Amino acid sequence: MATSTDPITTPLTLPVLPVSSGVVFPEMVVTIRAETDDARRTLDHAKAGDELVIVPRVDGVYARVGTLARIEQSGTLPDGSLAAVVRGVARVRIGQGVVGDTAALWVQVERIAAGETTPAIEELAATYREIARELLDTVGGRQLTGLLNDVRSPGALADTIGWWPNLAFARKVELLETVDVEARLVKATEWARTALAEANVAASIARDVSDGFEKNQREVILRRQLDAIRKELGEGSDNAIDDYRARAAELDVNDAVRAAIVKEIDRFERVGEQSMESSWIRTWLDTIFELPWNSRTDDNYDLGHARTVLDADHTGLDEVKDRIIEFLAVRKLRAERNVDTGAHRRAGTILVLVGPPGGGKTSLGESVARALGRKFVRTALGGIHDEAEIRGHRRTYVGARPGRIVRALIDAGSMNPVVLLDEIDKLGADWRGDPTSALLEVLDPAQNHTFRDHYLELELDLSSVVFIATANTIDRMPAPLLDRMELIAISGYSEDEKLAIARDHLVPRIYERNGVQPDEVVLSDDVMRAVISGYTREAGVRRLEQRLDRLVRKAATTIANGATPPVTVAISEIRDALGRPVLEDKPSERITVPGIATGLAVTGAGGDVLFVEAAAMPGEAGLTLTGQLGEVMRESGEIALSYLRAHTRSLGIDDAAMNRRFHVHFPAGGIPKDGPSAGITMTTALASYLTQRRVRPDVAMTGEITLHGRVLPIGGVKEKVLAAHRAGLRTVILPSANELDADDIPEDVRSQLTLHFVDDIATVLELALES
Repeated sequence: MATSTDPITTPLTLPVLPVSSGVVFPEMVVTIRAETDDARRTLDHAKAGDELVIVPRVDGVYARVGTLARIEQSGTLPDGSLAAVVRGVARVRIGQGVVGDTAALWVQVERIAAGETTPAIEELAATYREIARELLDTVGGRQLTGLLNDVRSPGALADTIGWWPNLAFARKVELLETVDVEARLVKATEWARTALAEANVAASIARDVSDGFEKNQREVILRRQLDAIRKELGEGSDNAIDDYRARAAELDVNDAVRAAIVKEIDRFERVGEQSMESSWIRTWLDTIFELPWNSRTDDNYDLGHARTVLDADHTGLDEVKDRIIEFLAVRKLRAERNVDTGAHRRAGTILVLVGPPGGGKTSLGESVARALGRKFVRTALGGIHDEAEIRGHRRTYVGARPGRIVRALIDAGSMNPVVLLDEIDKLGADWRGDPTSALLEVLDPAQNHTFRDHYLELELDLSSVVFIATANTIDRMPAPLLDRMELIAISGYSEDEKLAIARDHLVPRIYERNGVQPDEVVLSDDVMRAVISGYTREAGVRRLEQRLDRLVRKAATTIANGATPPVTVAISEIRDALGRPVLEDKPSERITVPGIATGLAVTGAGGDVLFVEAAAMPGEAGLTLTGQLGEVMRESGEIALSYLRAHTRSLGIDDAAMNRRFHVHFPAGGIPKDGPSAGITMTTALASYLTQRRVRPDVAMTGEITLHGRVLPIGGVKEKVLAAHRAGLRTVILPSANELDADDIPEDVRSQLTLHFVDDIATVLELALES
């Protein structure tokens, strides 16, 4: 090994000791373990007094500057690895590799002389020394301040930042390679300031945590002392616990519920209010006592009174009212004969009112509650995807609360209200569960006397609750849920029925809402009929109410501006208030060429008119269907085309005309459509195009077709006929099997229409196509 006694400035040839986990600075004494084969080869022949150069290696790359070091002691550690105690002497610049006396890596190095000390360097050194002292005081290293004071050289002082354990290895290498003393002091000062800031933040957090812990401990001790003082004074237990026990004694509940409540009160007393768990228990107890356990209303089973209430609240809907009266009559007999217990609960019935928006479903539920003399509460189910919304969240969850059913009882303030489950068809299912499954227990009379909410974990008897559900359509409702309910269809209203509803119900409500008296604003029947026919296109009356409300607001504004009442709304003023009339597709304007037919459909908003367009073009024989159609409608189109192919001769169609590509389109392609009732309409449109005979513009039709041309029955006859009447169509073709359904059509509508009931498609074409 090489030896040197004087700090010469000529190049030296020394072995390299590479290090990758630390940096040795001049005047530093450390123990280095051989980490690599290169290091082991260097230390293998090392002995005390030898000199070598210690070079940091980052990601396999050696630093440009190393540290000339003298070996103080070398040997083998107890685990067999080589190690040496070295003392840093000076910085050296690494030169070329050379062949040395041993197998180790040897290089030429040039010792870097320290520069002169300038006033700027002395000022930087003083600044750094002050920051370093403050850093040591902050982290509890005040005993090291003396060592810092012993360092006099500015260069060596800057190197002391390398002693800081939190300084990154890359920064230590950067510090070693910075040979200019002033630049090194700048880096050291900057890094020391950063370390001091981080240390101050850490100390502040530690103080806050300690203070918070001490505060909590102090609060616990004080509360225990307070409890002891209360006992000494004979004040007994906490007032809240006494209040809970008193309220529990007053509840009219079964033994199981009472035992659960008492158990939670005892638990609340045991854990004490300082416990986090106490807030959960208090919330549960408050919810329990909010339930109206002792509150029930007496039922009014006077059927005459019920009929009077229904007639006063609703115009028309005689069939629906009759079914509700039957529902109430059954409940009356069961109550009088005491058969609403035990296994006889299964005979109960849940009503579901199905119809378009604005048809009066929600108000019918309110009328049932008023007829019975019960409290009424509406629970909106539209858009619910989480089963916990029905059954409640389990108490282990943060923010847990009871489900919609329990909250409905709390809102009603009675254990036997009328609960309207609004928009039950809008429930959905996802990864959180299926709310419809939870409703099965609620709506099944054989099970709901033991309904268990997940939050309360108590059995609730819902058998006294009258549940009434509403829906726009039953297409998406699960079969098990439908099986527990009885459907009552609420069809759309005719123009005369809408006029009567507006006159008897909507206008008085609008007058009250707008602060005018009936004798101050005059809305004639002619005005209301003009609004119905020109500005609404709906099965219900919700939009009609909005339009009439706008007319009354205009009149109220006129009165507020000083006009002398009464203010009469004239037909000529409707356009100024409501704008242009609703633009509807009139069949007489749409059916101008062969290949277009008018069908009828039922949607969630009631009945509607449906146009079907057919065309053909050269190409491979087949059928294209467009208009966002479902699978059933696509199959109906295939059946229609197959029927026409099989009957070309009887229909006078050239066989060659069938060897083309046919296209059947349903306008309003943004609306999904499905169902079998458009079968005869598609057949008629295709036959019209092939025979070039135009479809009569005043004819609408609906019915399912078979491959042999039979016309099968369909549903929604009343809604479809009302839609045809609203559209100005006066001839409607229906399946013969639906003839009895025509009795549901209002007489004032039926008297204005010609209904044809048919058995086969040949009769349809004879009635629909022009000569």
